[in-house]
Amino acid sequence: MLQCPFTVTKPRTRRVQRSELAVPATSTHFFERAASSAADFIFLDLEDAVAPPRKPEAREIAIEALNRIDWGNKTLAVRINGLDTEWAHRDIIEIVSRAPRLDLVMVPKVGTAFDVRFVDALLTGLEREFPRTRPLGIEILIETTLGLANVEDIVQASERLEAVIFGIGDYSIDLRTCGEIIGASDRRYAVLTDADEGGARRVHWNDQWHFALARIANACRAHGLRAIDGPYANFGDAAGFRASAARAAALGFEGKWAIHPSQLETANEVFSPTAREIGWAREITAKIQSASAGGDGAFGQDGVLIDLAVLKRAQAIIDRHDAIQAAGRAGARDVA
Repeated sequence: MLQCPFTVTKPRTRRVQRSELAVPATSTHFFERAASSAADFIFLDLEDAVAPPRKPEAREIAIEALNRIDWGNKTLAVRINGLDTEWAHRDIIEIVSRAPRLDLVMVPKVGTAFDVRFVDALLTGLEREFPRTRPLGIEILIETTLGLANVEDIVQASERLEAVIFGIGDYSIDLRTCGEIIGASDRRYAVLTDADEGGARRVHWNDQWHFALARIANACRAHGLRAIDGPYANFGDAAGFRASAARAAALGFEGKWAIHPSQLETANEVFSPTAREIGWAREITAKIQSASAGGDGAFGQDGVLIDLAVLKRAQAIIDRHDAIQAAGRAGARDVA
């Protein structure tokens, strides 16, 4: 439980979601490779990766792949088409009723809490007609200015809702500030320093996505959801992807999309505690427990105050490490 004075927030389904691999539903030659990849999550895409004339065909391919491919313990989702399209409701009905292996439904371009409640109600009815061993989860994309404006209401719309993904591509289009490469920095978003003693001035780049990322992360943490960063389209730029993932991790995100298998290992690494962090957490935990046994709630170490608040940070690192280890043994879809 997430607890504040007088308020308890019920946690959602827990899963390890450091990396989520995007696979176009019509790219059948990628399915086996995705199934054997390092991805924690895989989603078959019926939306942006599929041309309109092939939407019904892609749906059938996705259903066949969900049922035929040995996905092991990967967590599986399907990104349906937008709720304002002629394909969305049939995507949900056909896939949920015919693909019991599915774990989550991914809903794009969520703008209001009603969008989530609509999908929840449809899933509830389908699960009564086609019982499942576990309820389906929902993950959504916040990729419009309307969605970001309503994100605090959206994350409270359904107990099925597990994760919120920042859809940076469509969001940048809606904001009318789109660049050439989705997920990349924009050199225009910068400040110029004052002149130094030699008269030189330097350009200091800023992160134009900080507001959206921070707002999504805060809304997710407030209500027990996972915050997942969106794509970095230039998969040939490994350093750029790593920097993008690290920025998101620093803001509280738990994972990131991968549009290419080459990005998976980096995402898994960035969103896992390092060996140094784990060692520090265990050392601090032992020292605080020893100090507490002697009646001391705080002590100094190398000029830094160590108290019970630091213990919470250390425990969070240990819990994250333990969850990743458990997922590695049992599969990302089965984390208690």
